[in-house]
Amino acid sequence: MITTLAREAAGLVAKAAPGWWLWQGRRVRLVDGATVTLSDTPQNQAKYPQPASQKAGLGFPIARLVALVCLATGAVLDAALGPCAGKGSDEQTLLRELLDSLQSGEILLGDAFYATYFLLCELVRGGVDGLFEQHGARKRSTDFRLGERLGARDHLIVPSKPKKRPDWMSPEEYAQAPATLKVREFQAGGKIMVTTLLCPKATPKSMLKVLYRQRRHVELDLRNLETTLGMEHLRCKTPAMALKELWVYLLAYNLIRLLMAQAAVVADQIPRQLSFKHVVQMWGCVLQCGGTHDSVCIHALLVLMAQPRVGRRAGRIEPRALKRRLKSDPLLTKPRKIAQEEVREHGHPKKQR
Repeated sequence: MITTLAREAAGLVAKAAPGWWLWQGRRVRLVDGATVTLSDTPQNQAKYPQPASQKAGLGFPIARLVALVCLATGAVLDAALGPCAGKGSDEQTLLRELLDSLQSGEILLGDAFYATYFLLCELVRGGVDGLFEQHGARKRSTDFRLGERLGARDHLIVPSKPKKRPDWMSPEEYAQAPATLKVREFQAGGKIMVTTLLCPKATPKSMLKVLYRQRRHVELDLRNLETTLGMEHLRCKTPAMALKELWVYLLAYNLIRLLMAQAAVVADQIPRQLSFKHVVQMWGCVLQCGGTHDSVCIHALLVLMAQPRVGRRAGRIEPRALKRRLKSDPLLTKPRKIAQEEVREHGHPKKQR
């Protein structure tokens, strides 16, 4: 039920959006993964085990999330949750669960985790085009002198189906996969890209470079989910309830995106230029005051929501490092109950008093 409501909310956002950011008349979808931690219970540990490098009692169950996001509005169209360790724990496996949510004619943007032979085959079979960064291992062997030359560092190649069948694929699925697949490789902005958009006249690599810069939005959207809404740690004690908690977060997130789409229509802006956190804070103030059903007040509220504007952040480069120093408390290196007994017996260490 919650899953259905969240997906219906994403549909409402799409209806409220008057065709923003259609690329050559086509809708663009983004895909990316993230991790969330869960409460440290035996049930959660069994379903989503903690990293093997951590001792028992010191870590938390960790799950991998893969989400499909609408580029135009930021709404989450679908999501899948799985463990971070073991068979089927990679982002590719979770994305395959979401392929039915993609419609023919759409374009999917993703990072280097997704540019694999079988995924590209699935996208082509469904009428979906993909644009991904080339994986590092493949990038080192890319030779633009081979294949059909389209321009400077731009060519068409026809890779063959891998001879070894992946563990996740059944023999029947492997037999049905095409023996070859025509894809396009090009270099732009210091990156080697792979795509199923083959025509250099309809889709020159300069246009594809600008389009791929929009992929960064999905990282900001996942940050809004994890940090602004607080989804980075799920508090439920069992996997079934944790999954429901996840979808409640996605439902709330999509409802906020719906407010942003409505505010963008009122202010004649695009939703990506509005501040997600500002809209959350404004709506929280309204709920604390008891809410409103007056159309004039709602219109004024939407106008206020659309006032702060964020910069055009596509292609922005930021170091993955913190400026603000964290507290100097040491890490917990033994189970909490044992540490508590030691504190009762000997007190806190001098440096922590």
